[in-house]
This record gives sequence, structure tokens and C-alpha cells, in this order.
Amino acid sequence: MANSFGSLYIGSSSLKNHQNAINTTANNLTNVDTTGYVRQQVLFTDETYVKFANAAISPQQYGLGVSIGDVVHARDVFLDKLYRSTASRQAFYETSYEATYEVQTYFQEMEGKQFQNALNDFWNAFNVFGTEPEDSTSQNMIIQKASLFISRAQAVYSGLKSYQKNINTQISEQIDRVNELANNIYELNLNIQKIEAGGIETAMDLRDARDQALDELAGIGKIDYEESADGIVSVRFENHDLLDEARVYEMAKQTDKVTEFITPYWPNTSDMATGTIDYVYDFSEGISTDMNTDMGSLKALILARGDKTPTYYDLFHNEDGSLMTSEQYQNGIGMSLMENSLAEFDQLIHSMMTTINDLFCPNTEMAEDGNYYDADGALLYNTVETTIGGEQVRVLADENGNTYYDEDGNAIVATGTRFLDVNTAPVGADMELPPRELFERSGCERYTEITLYDAAGNEVTDANGKVQKIWVYNEEDLTDKSKMYTTEGVSINGDLLKIGTNLPHLKQNGEADYDLAEKTMTAWMDESMQLSPYDTENCTFDKFYTKMIDELALTGNIYATTSDTLSGSLLSADNKRQEIIGVSTDEELTNMIKYQNGYNAASRYINVITAMIDTLLNSVR
Repeated sequence: MANSFGSLYIGSSSLKNHQNAINTTANNLTNVDTTGYVRQQVLFTDETYVKFANAAISPQQYGLGVSIGDVVHARDVFLDKLYRSTASRQAFYETSYEATYEVQTYFQEMEGKQFQNALNDFWNAFNVFGTEPEDSTSQNMIIQKASLFISRAQAVYSGLKSYQKNINTQISEQIDRVNELANNIYELNLNIQKIEAGGIETAMDLRDARDQALDELAGIGKIDYEESADGIVSVRFENHDLLDEARVYEMAKQTDKVTEFITPYWPNTSDMATGTIDYVYDFSEGISTDMNTDMGSLKALILARGDKTPTYYDLFHNEDGSLMTSEQYQNGIGMSLMENSLAEFDQLIHSMMTTINDLFCPNTEMAEDGNYYDADGALLYNTVETTIGGEQVRVLADENGNTYYDEDGNAIVATGTRFLDVNTAPVGADMELPPRELFERSGCERYTEITLYDAAGNEVTDANGKVQKIWVYNEEDLTDKSKMYTTEGVSINGDLLKIGTNLPHLKQNGEADYDLAEKTMTAWMDESMQLSPYDTENCTFDKFYTKMIDELALTGNIYATTSDTLSGSLLSADNKRQEIIGVSTDEELTNMIKYQNGYNAASRYINVITAMIDTLLNSVR
């Protein structure tokens, strides 16, 4: 009888465990499309055997059926690491390519509305002016095309700046997301530890959620992680502790007061009082796959954005004003897509504006002998050496060496000063000096007018009794963008917009200035520009723009090719991982049929045993 009831227990355990196996299989099928879900596999094991005879030769045992030995949470730690490292590197290049593509769209080179068209239209206007400088139509055409050109240039530059700020917003959001994921993993660690502390149950769904968080975190930056014996995962982000079993070390944001650009740093290892800041990224290291420095979308975004909005000056000069070497360029502004694009574009616009302005309003510089000469080589101004404020300088003087003064009695310093070439400067229809520049700065006039006085305080006049004046060129102030010829800091001369014929086109004797007209055309053919300290080939305006776009396209192609290659590697790693963690509906349905048949067999077995016991009990009566 005892043996019969033991048989009943065997059937019961089979029934119960097959039902649990069916439930596990059903859970797999339900989550077949759930992101991050890892399939669960049931492993059966023998239940405890009972020994009921101590025979010397073959002791007899009676089994108590089956039980579920384990529900396997199928993962491969090596495939996980391969997948996450590949995902991190792929995210870096994909993010870099997306940024490059966005920059290209602002130039609209792939949409048939190229900025190149604005350049060509402007050039064509000077072609017309070169043949008929005295024609008011050609003069107005230059002003009109210049206005359209600068408007288009400012739209492109503004768009690039706007996208740079957009990248900054993405950086802020990704920093927040890193902190959010770190806190999420920390909470999951605690919950997993609570559930698994008894050594009976595995917190599978929580582990799935934690692994999914690690997958996402790997795409944002380079991570290293390890799991302790009690189920706690510690994570390092860019070689710094992000979380451990004790706490989360969140990133903080340093915001630049001028640009409002955000830079992530580690507050727990920084000393703000002394200004010692532990930044998350060290960009003194080159970007290299061998050194694992090309990983994570956050790093790609910070690199693409840069740390400032540069002008043309920043393309060739360091912060201390020294000329930038090729190596300094490559390790500095050349590393940032946005900084490089903005600086190169501003360099093009600046060079075009200053070249054209210098033709309409020619300046003269101090010669080696300390004097000034006009464009024809005739003496324009004498200078003499003197001491002002303890410094040796040269000042303007007459042919006898008598110093000229301004209305306040100050000697007119010539050292480092440029003056309008009043002898050969062209004029507009009003015949006035100084001539009007085409592009004017928002913060200052091109010239400062100074009336000459002698030592006695009398106005200096020429042989005809005309009061002598000079026009000092106001040099660009590199500390004030409104006083620089930058893309966003200029406009078309307001006087010329009102009266187009005041555009310089005449000699001072009233004749059409065909020499000026020829110079404006040949300026477009002058190979006076260089793309960067790295590419020092001399080129024209048009070639400079072409090389700039080609450089952008080449960079984008490299990023795209690398991203596509890594996408293939990532897909391959994910496929291998899915072979282990993925749910196969065919396999699960096969298991479902198997476990259902086992459940049915156990049911029939119990029915038979029940009938047998009933018969035995009734027979005894």
C-alpha cells in the first residue's frame, strides 16, 4: 500500500513540474518580441530516492519522481562584452557621421541649392563690372549680389551655430541619461540581491532589465563592468567609477558662461575650490581604435561640437596669438567638426570681404624706410622716430621732419598703423574721400578721420589752402567680433544701398577706373588662400570652397564606411547572442507539445494508480 501511495506521489510531482515547465514555455512565447528578454530553459532532475532495503548485493531504492532542477537564464558573458564594445564603437562613428551629414545639408550641396551658386552669382557681377565700371547697372548689380551673398552666407553660418547648440542639447540629455541608467542599475542591483539572497530564486526579469540598461549605457560611452558573487554589478564609465555596491557617482555639468556649452565632469574627484576639475574625457589622447578612444556617442558629440564658436582667426592662430602648426591644428580645432567647419567657412567669407574692401578702399603700410608710399610708388607720408610713454615709435611728419598732431595735440603714431592711400583711392559718383567700403562692420567705421595740426596748433593746409586730412584704418579688434570682418558681424554699406553709384568706380580725376575693374576680376583668380595649417596649398576663393566641401565629404565618407562596417560586426555579434538568449517560437512550441504530452501522461498515470488503490481498498473490505 505504501508503495502504491509512493507511485501516486511520483505522478503528482510529474504533473506539477510539467505544469511549471508549460508556464515557463508560455512565458517565453509571450515575450518573444520583448526587447532585452532572455529565454528561460527548464532543466529536470531526479527527486530524492528512498532506500528501503539493505541487501548486500543490490540495495533497493524507490524514487520520488522528478523536480525542476533549475530554470536556466541563458547568457554568454563573452558575447555580451563583444556586443557592448562593438556597439560603443559603432555609436561613436554613427554619431560622427550624422553630425557631418547635418553640416553638409546646411550648404545644400546635395539638394541643388548650393552655396556655390551664391559664389558664382557674385563672381558674375564682378565680371560685368570689369567691362563697364561706369555703368550704374553694373554697380547696382554688385551691391545687389553682394547683399544676397552675405545674406546667404549668414544663413549658413547661423544654421551651423544653431546645430552646434543642438549638439550641446544632445550632450546634456545624454549626461542625464547616463546618470539615470546608473541609478536604475543600482536599484536593480539591490532588488536582485534581495531576491537571490536565499539561494532559491533567480531574479530573471530584473537581470534582463539590468543587462538591457548596460547595453544602452555601452552605446553612450566606454564601460567596464563586473558582477560580484552576490549579484552586484559595478560599472566604470570612461575609466572612472560610475557605480558600485555602495553608491552611484553621477556626472555633473560644467556650463561655459559665454557659449553655454556643457562639459561633463566627475564631482566626486574634482575640487571646485581650487579649480581642479576631473573631466570625463581627456582629448589630449588621439582618437584611435587601438587605444579604445573611439567609443561612445557622448564622446562623438562633444568632439563634433567643440568647446567654442570660432572665427576665421582661430583657424590659423593659437589662443596666445601664435601661428598654429599642423600638429596643433590636428590636435585642436581640426578634431572638432563644428569648430573646423565654422572657422573654414568664416575664413572664406572674411577673405572675400577684406579683399574686395581693400580694392575699393586701398590702404598703405609703412615701408622698410619708415615712410608711406602710394600705389604708384610716390611718397605719401614722412615719419620720424620719437619716444612716447617710454617706447620708441615713429610718428607722421612733414618733409622737414616736423611732427603732425591731431586736434587734441597728440602726435599721430605711425608704427603699426595703416592709412588710406589718398593718392590712388577710387571714388564714387559723389567724388568724396574716403571711398565707401562694400562690407562694413557693425561695431566701427572703416576709417577714423584726423585733421592735421602743426606744433603751434594750426591746421595744416596744402598749396591751394585746403586743410589736410588723413584717414587711419581701424584695425580689426580680435577681442570684439563686432569690430572684425566676420560672417555674422558685417552688412552691406548702408550708403551704397541708398545710392548705388557711390560705389567706388572712378579715378579722382573723374575718369572710369578700369584698373580697379580689372583688379576686382583678377582677385577671384588670385591663389592667396590656404584651407588650414594642415593643407597649405594656395588656392582661389572658388577652389577653397571646393576643397572645404570635399574635405567634409571625405570625412563623412570615412565615418559612414566605418559605421557601416561596425554595424555589420554588431549585427553578427547580436545574432550570435540571440542564438543563446533569443526565443525561438518553433523550439518553444515543440517544448510546449512535449511538456503538454508529459502532463497528459502524468494525468493518465495518476488515474491508473488511483483506480488501482481504489480496487485494493475495496478488495480488502
